Amino acid sequence: MSDAASVHLEYFDTIKTRDFTRMRDLLHPDYTIMQGDGVEQKGPDVGIAIAETYVTAFPDLTFEVRHQYAPSDSVSVLEFTARGTHQAPLEDIPATGKQVELVVCNVIELEDGKILREREYYDNLAIMRQLGVVE
Repeated sequence: MSDAASVHLEYFDTIKTRDFTRMRDLLHPDYTIMQGDGVEQKGPDVGIAIAETYVTAFPDLTFEVRHQYAPSDSVSVLEFTARGTHQAPLEDIPATGKQVELVVCNVIELEDGKILREREYYDNLAIMRQLGVVE
């Protein structure tokens, strides 16, 4: 059985390398994700679609791990800085060519060695400011 800390790092590596087949292997069939809006979405396809949205909008997306805390083998908290250049539409925001840097906190819970729950916290307003969408 895998521990949450190593699965968490591998998960973000699959996003960075766009290995969505491996990403799917890491997600539990009952996977759920909750992002900053507090809405819980269900299913591995949702998690993959979210990752694809960001790596498409920010093709040079990188993650710099700042801290990782794993209180048990089934829970991991990862604080990282995400950086990238907005080179394609992000939902309804056309590409701006602007650099974005954002601190993110991501929490996963494993079941049967796979990611069952993911929660992600970040300042969406900071993204919008950096893209020049709001002041």
